[in-house]
Amino acid sequence: QVQLVESGGGLVQAGGSLRLSCVASERTFSNWHMGWFRQAPGKEREFVAAVTRSAGSTYYADSGTGRYTISRDNAQSTVYLQMNSLTPEDTAVYYCAAQLMSANYAYTANWRSWGQGTQVTVSS
Repeated sequence: QVQLVESGGGLVQAGGSLRLSCVASERTFSNWHMGWFRQAPGKEREFVAAVTRSAGSTYYADSGTGRYTISRDNAQSTVYLQMNSLTPEDTAVYYCAAQLMSANYAYTANWRSWGQGTQVTVSS
C-alpha cells in the first residue's frame, strides 16, 4: 500500500488550466504505475490517465486526449496531471491511484491505492 496526497485543485474558468500533483509516501515510487481518475456528482469514478512506472508510456481516456498530460518525477515521488482547455464537464473530484501490476488501467478495481481526492470546479 502506498499513501497518496493530491493537491492543485480549485476553481477555474472555462478555457483555463490546472496542474494537479500527487505525492506518494513510497520510497520505491518507481515500482508503481500511476493514474488519475475523476468522479463527478452522481456519477461513477472514471479513468482519466495513466503512466507506466518508467514513464515510458501514457494512456488517456477519450475525454482528456489532447487536453490532458500525465507525467511523473520518480525522484520526487510525484505524478502530475496538466489539464488545459477545461470545460464545465471537467468538474469533478480528481483522484490519484497506484498499482503494481499494469493491469487494465481503466478499471478502478485494478488500482491498489487511492488518494483522498482534490476538487476541480470549472465555471462557465
